[in-house]
Amino acid sequence: MNRETPADRREALPDNAAHILVVDDDQRIRDLIARFLFAAGYRVSTAADAKAARASMRGLSFDLVILDVMMPGESGLELARDLKQISPVPICMLTALADPEQRIAGLEAGVDDYVGKPFEPRELLLRIQNILKRGTASSMIPRDEVRMGDFVFHMGRGELKRGEEVIKLTERERDLLRLFAGRPGMPIARHELANDDSTGSERAIDVQINRLRRKIEADSSNPVYLQTVRGKGYILYVD
Repeated sequence: MNRETPADRREALPDNAAHILVVDDDQRIRDLIARFLFAAGYRVSTAADAKAARASMRGLSFDLVILDVMMPGESGLELARDLKQISPVPICMLTALADPEQRIAGLEAGVDDYVGKPFEPRELLLRIQNILKRGTASSMIPRDEVRMGDFVFHMGRGELKRGEEVIKLTERERDLLRLFAGRPGMPIARHELANDDSTGSERAIDVQINRLRRKIEADSSNPVYLQTVRGKGYILYVD
């Protein structure tokens, strides 16, 4: 009989369950963490190295990344430093290194917390819960402006600027940006975006998103801020 994995049982979890990416080259540790977190009510995906982690993040949105420091090829520290340049996703690092300089380097790279190996699963769970709570609290702080690279969107005025240049927006683009900016880092379904669309077409939303990307992305074909969440809709990451 084939052993059931967390991925096989993902549909049993509620739709709002946090999705965690576990990145570790040790399959035993990956499987251990995945089983434990699934039992605690989280959706879990795994990756054996930085390359696989990047591939997962191109197609999925994660609420937290658990990342091993020592991996073949690109290290966890290098991956964390790069991810923090392009995404607000929180990172909890796993490390067997007792060197405080290693921990300092991780914190300087933007890592949210550390757990030493070997670790107690319950401690890891508590740290994950605390990180996610901090993220939820910060996302509820009302903002009047959001920044996306060189672009700043003022929600009250509905004004998009790059430096001193005002970027022209249609009313629909302004409404979409307000909706995304009010819920940064949170996926918004196509049907919700289409609710007040005069065409009533989710396909029309895809077209409007592509037009909006051309105004806020350096490369609209490879978006950094306004990303697609496969099977869900779209998500706006802000700086």
